[in-house]
Amino acid sequence: MTTVAVIGGGNIGTLMAAEMSRNGCHVRMYASDASNWGNSIDVYGPEGDLLFSAGLQLVTSQLNEAIRGAKWVIVTHPSSRFEMLAKDLIPLVEAGQRVVVVPGADAEYYFAEVVNRGAVLLGLQRVHSIARLRERGHSVYQLGKKPSVQLASIPSDAANQVSSELAEMMGMPVEVLPNYLVETLTPSNPILHTTRLATMFRDWHEGLSYPRNIPFYETWDEESSRCMIGCDCELQSLCRSIEERSELDLSGVVPLTTHYESPDARAMTDKISHIPAFKGLGSPMREVAPGEWVPDFSSRYFTADFEIGLKAIIDLADAFSVKVPHMRDVITWYERTSGAGALSRVVAGGPDEILSLYN
Repeated sequence: MTTVAVIGGGNIGTLMAAEMSRNGCHVRMYASDASNWGNSIDVYGPEGDLLFSAGLQLVTSQLNEAIRGAKWVIVTHPSSRFEMLAKDLIPLVEAGQRVVVVPGADAEYYFAEVVNRGAVLLGLQRVHSIARLRERGHSVYQLGKKPSVQLASIPSDAANQVSSELAEMMGMPVEVLPNYLVETLTPSNPILHTTRLATMFRDWHEGLSYPRNIPFYETWDEESSRCMIGCDCELQSLCRSIEERSELDLSGVVPLTTHYESPDARAMTDKISHIPAFKGLGSPMREVAPGEWVPDFSSRYFTADFEIGLKAIIDLADAFSVKVPHMRDVITWYERTSGAGALSRVVAGGPDEILSLYN
């Protein structure tokens, strides 16, 4: 049997561990609270019906114990934790291992060193399913599995060699992307989440609170759609500029207007606010007093999607001299409102140095 180490016991990590175990893998789970976990995971459907249960070979809080001898290492930590995890993980990686980051955007700026250790760095373009924990360490909801997933790698040709095996492990088709930059530029959370938050909380300031946790998607409005589409258009301009200066194929960076089949703000608003799998999902907020809610700037919606995801895209735009005023407006709002101040660079170097990473 194939041995898989899953790093991170959150929503996606728990679901993937259960699914891969069900599909015949020996699964080791690395979680900080390993002592509170059971030895199996129950997976429930959207209506609360039990879909299946799957056992875990090992649950441990020792990273070396999880990944030693594993053929596959599945990283499900948010990008805000990449830097810290990379320092611990990279020295432990063994030659021949396949390190898969889910989702994989921006992972190359932190984990590329695994390639020098004889491993392969891979990333999924998006998560394969919407998942929500039912009881941490014991059960999880599978709320909408996609028909397929897209995989990229460094080196760029490695994904072709391992995609069929990963498809068996995940129980779904795996499509190969031409290069890893397609992964990082995909307008998923770094565009979707950031533009929504910047419009939702545009007028927020210290001392202002809201009477409830605002439904993130169900209250999606046209201002959010306009902001998102504006940033998405700038991203497509960046893709065209990079393609003109290289041989990289970025056609896999699909515009959100195409992804959601919504050509304008009105159609986009109607589409996103009525996606069944998004129903009931709240916003990154915390209750500071009964009936008083404020933005939770410690949430990965902020620390990962603004400070890593969107900042990396802006860094790339700077390197390739592409103007992105909508994106700058969004990230300036975050720097000012959250108190984070000017964010550090995620992507360093000039165009040639950056492009060399994606061969």
